[in-house]
Amino acid sequence: MNPISLTGGQFSSPFATLRPQLPMRKGMGGDTGIGEAAPDLLSPTSNPSQAPAGFDNILGNLVKEVNGKQTAAGDAVTGLLSGQKVPLHQAMIAMEEASVSFQLMVEVRNKLLDGYQELMRMQV
Repeated sequence: MNPISLTGGQFSSPFATLRPQLPMRKGMGGDTGIGEAAPDLLSPTSNPSQAPAGFDNILGNLVKEVNGKQTAAGDAVTGLLSGQKVPLHQAMIAMEEASVSFQLMVEVRNKLLDGYQELMRMQV
């Protein structure tokens, strides 16, 4: 994914599928695409023949999306340094988005490990 060519002003978040839908205002530039309805991976699916997403699939997709953000940020910086027409502000936004996504993923991992360790300390 190239962060420079955002189609239709759409921004995607690696954690968009994990957060609830909140009402958002439109910015000065019109529809920003932020706050769109995201599919809920944790709720039962409306199609009974389709199995709900497993916990491993949710975490796997999360890691893949964070990796995509890191790759996109690296591509933006490489394009900026190589003299391509990449605006500095878009490269900085891509880097910050990748950084925040990674920090959130690490915090989720830490909470999961804390929960696992708490379960292991329980006496049966």
